[in-house]
This record gives sequence, C-alpha cells and structure tokens, in this order.
Amino acid sequence: MKKIAIYGKGGIGKSTTAANISAALSQQGLKVCQIGCDPKNDSTRLLLGHLCRRTVLDTVREGKEVTLADVVHSGYNGIKCVEAGGPEPGVGCAGRGIIVALEKLTELQALDEEDVLIYDVLGDVVCGGFAVPIREGYATDIYIVTSGELMSLYAANNIAKGVRRFALRGKVRLGGLIGNSRNMPNEKELLEAFARRLNTRLASFIPRAAVVNRAENLRQTVLQYAPDDPQAEIYRRLAARLLSNEELTVPTPLDFEELEDLVIKYGAAD
Repeated sequence: MKKIAIYGKGGIGKSTTAANISAALSQQGLKVCQIGCDPKNDSTRLLLGHLCRRTVLDTVREGKEVTLADVVHSGYNGIKCVEAGGPEPGVGCAGRGIIVALEKLTELQALDEEDVLIYDVLGDVVCGGFAVPIREGYATDIYIVTSGELMSLYAANNIAKGVRRFALRGKVRLGGLIGNSRNMPNEKELLEAFARRLNTRLASFIPRAAVVNRAENLRQTVLQYAPDDPQAEIYRRLAARLLSNEELTVPTPLDFEELEDLVIKYGAAD
C-alpha cells in the first residue's frame, strides 16, 4: 500500500492536485482513498461533486456508534472519500480533530483494503494535529505543493523541517515538490533549485491552465471534465511518478536568508 500525504500552504492548490492524482490513480484500476485533513472539508469536493455532508467528527459528535457507511463516501470512479472535519468555528483545535478522525478510521479498519491512501493536509506543521499523518506513520511518502512565490516557498521549507524532524526517528520521507505554477518568471528553474537545496526533486511542474478552473466550477477533476486535455495528461504522469517513486529523502531545509537569496537570484534573472 502506498501511503502519501500532500502538504502545502493554504490556497496553493493541494486539494485540486490531490483530487486529480486520486482520479488518475483510480483510472489505472487502483483502489484509492482520499482523506481530507482540513476542517473546511473541501478536499473531496471534486471527487464527490459536492462538499462532504458528513465528516468523521460530525458523526463522532453525535455520540452514536460510528460505522464505515457513516464516514466513507463513494466518489468519482469508485474513489473512497473521507473528510476528518473539525470543531465548530472558534471552538477547539482543528488539529485535534484530525487525531480523533484518524484514530476512528483505524479502529474501523476503514483503510486496510486500499492500494493507495492520499492524505490532503493543511500545511501548518506547527500544530501537532496537522503533523499526525507523518508523526504516527499514517503516511510515509510526503509531497509538498508550492509555487515560486516567497511565502509559498517559506511554508514548504517549514513543512520540510517538520518532515526532517520525524524522518530522523521514523520511516517518513520526502518524495518531492509539486510545482503549481503562478506564471512567475523563471518559476520552474527556481523550484528545481529549491528542490536541490532541500535534497529532493521537483516531481512535477503543473502549468497554470484555465481548464482547471472550469473543471472546479463544475465540481469535477480535470480527469473527469476534460480527459483528453494536455493538463489531464500532466496529472496522469504525476500520479504514475508518485506510485513508482522510490527516491525518498530526508530533507535539508534552508535558513530564511538562504531562501530569500534564492528567490532574489531567480527573480532577478533574465
């Protein structure tokens, strides 16, 4: 079983990327489960065609016995979709919600029969709850979605610090960066250089394309909405790479000044 967690700064495109990867893997005939670890419960929206109407924490809060049918929902092409959920706004810790949800899924043996697990995780590893997929061994292959923007790289670097901390005492490793383009000058070159400095590689560079937004507006992945579009093939190649990737590493994060220098170097280049 491949156990993959996808991290990244909020709004960078983690959920869109994760959903398209899940769709591509399912088209290869694999049993896939995507688990949203964000209290907004929108990770599986493109797979279900709507926001998940019942999260694990919703069911737990009801106080009744939780069953698989309560928390595991069927999405596009048979993909199993789970949303951890979170506390009511302003009440409690969202990270704690992930802990409770994953413990409940383990108790129900909800994830035992899958070929691939995809965890879509809010990129705040400062909070212990969001580190649970890597800290507790739920995921072993970590990918970080980032653009060439400084604050996106800053978040990616912080996530790499968290991965390093747990990698030094467990099996978790960094599989690579996934570049989600913002159409910045020299963006791919910057991300490749950043990956080298992190002791990893750029697993994919996803160009900015209008078809992604059109598919999202219709609550679909690109693989479902426009399967023959070149963007769909990019997601297919990325999914295949994640499935076969054995080049997993312990990352070597940068100091912030080094990160700034890198951005300046490529941003100022012709």
